[in-house]
Amino acid sequence: MSVVVAENGQGRYQQAVTVGQHQLIADEPVSVGGADAGPAPFDLVMAGLGACTSMTLRMYAERKGLALTHVSVALSHQKIEIDGVSRDHIERTISLTGQLTAEQRQRLLEIANKCPVHRALSHSLVIESALAA
Repeated sequence: MSVVVAENGQGRYQQAVTVGQHQLIADEPVSVGGADAGPAPFDLVMAGLGACTSMTLRMYAERKGLALTHVSVALSHQKIEIDGVSRDHIERTISLTGQLTAEQRQRLLEIANKCPVHRALSHSLVIESALAA
């Protein structure tokens, strides 16, 4: 699956995002010169992390027969300073509903930290960039 992002001419920063058969709009908020016509790029990253987390937990609960009836993931992003270096910090709060023991809830948290997007974001990514011919 490939993702293609291109300016759509509808605003200063607005982008048309094509993911397979899906179409999305990305934009910057008004406070930084955009029109807020869609999520900002980092919001899309957080949405991907939240969706991956919730889906991973649902798959695990189904496979193990856990009584998980609902998952919700709330995320926020901020810059923090660690040893004098500015770093991105995502806070992820996972709400689990259902008749779950404390041990099951703890195991679900461990599984959340194994979702593919969490793994990719929490380890060094290799991003290779090239100009099109």
